[in-house]
Amino acid sequence: MRVLAALSGGVDSAVAAARAVDAGHEVVGVHMALSRTRDQFRTGSRGCCSIEDAGDARRAADVLGIPYYVWDLSERFEETVVADFLAEYAAGRTPNPCVRCNEHIKFATLLDKALALGFDAVCTGHYARVVERPDGTRELHRARDAAKDQSYVLAVMGPERLARSLFPLGDVASKEETRREAAARGLSVSAKPDSYDICFVADGDTQGFLRDRLGSRPGEVVDASGEVVGTHDGAYAYTVGQRRGLALGRPAPDGRPRYVLRVEPVANRVVVGSADELVVDRVHADRAVWYDEAPADAEVEVQVRAHGAPVPAVVEAADADRVRVRLTQPLRGVAPGQSLVVYAGTRVLGQATVTASERATSPARATA
Repeated sequence: MRVLAALSGGVDSAVAAARAVDAGHEVVGVHMALSRTRDQFRTGSRGCCSIEDAGDARRAADVLGIPYYVWDLSERFEETVVADFLAEYAAGRTPNPCVRCNEHIKFATLLDKALALGFDAVCTGHYARVVERPDGTRELHRARDAAKDQSYVLAVMGPERLARSLFPLGDVASKEETRREAAARGLSVSAKPDSYDICFVADGDTQGFLRDRLGSRPGEVVDASGEVVGTHDGAYAYTVGQRRGLALGRPAPDGRPRYVLRVEPVANRVVVGSADELVVDRVHADRAVWYDEAPADAEVEVQVRAHGAPVPAVVEAADADRVRVRLTQPLRGVAPGQSLVVYAGTRVLGQATVTASERATSPARATA
């Protein structure tokens, strides 16, 4: 196959490309320049898309002996991922930009350009497994290394794009194995730190980024009864379940910590309450993507955070666009805008975006 390997400049994508070469594919490397104002160097392990990253990707391609190109996708990234990030926070929701990047950039823009140029598939350094059925249908599964599993942020891609994707690192036992392989291959990125946080907020100050883009919008922080207990500089900077940074002027009557229960963007108000008030056992979601028929009355596991643990649930209702699940193990602090990924064991059944959550039973034994 002719394979386009996405080279971020990190160790995972370099080893994934190397494995694609070993598999006998005709591989071409491409680095996606996603930032309009790229820094010369990375700031430690924060951010990505620096000129340093592009240089590391080029050196990896040279070692592997494959052609290498840089594609400027910064405009598309700004119009989709960054714009969605800002719009979701302004609407009082909590988006996952990695999910939207996979949806709009890596497995939409990049893959579409690759197919238009005659490539058969895109190869990335994501940790996830693809299992092929006897009839040729492909399933998305969790990676062997649970600590590195990225099936949660990949679930949005859907079956058509999965059919054109390669994840050579899905069966790797650990990240250290990837680093050892990179060193053995002579790849200089073998010890390069992982990137984390939000790639386009390189300093890690998400609230500052939102304030710069959305402006100052002072308002009230209230408790569940409507009593004012503090102020804020923009309701958009808060998310359900948040405890730190509330700066409340009045403590709770019982002296216990308070958390964000909901964000009301129209009123520009943040509502806070106790941890018990965050507990939910039913989640509604829309914009569903399914890998088979939408499941109904099925016992499954669901995950609502990239680094969260899956919990058992029952699909109460599902169609091509929406899903409602009842959690048999309640969760705390499920925010609108988060991704709800539905699993059967290690297999991804589908994904949707949380619109609402509620509590129908006792809050006992909730999982954070």
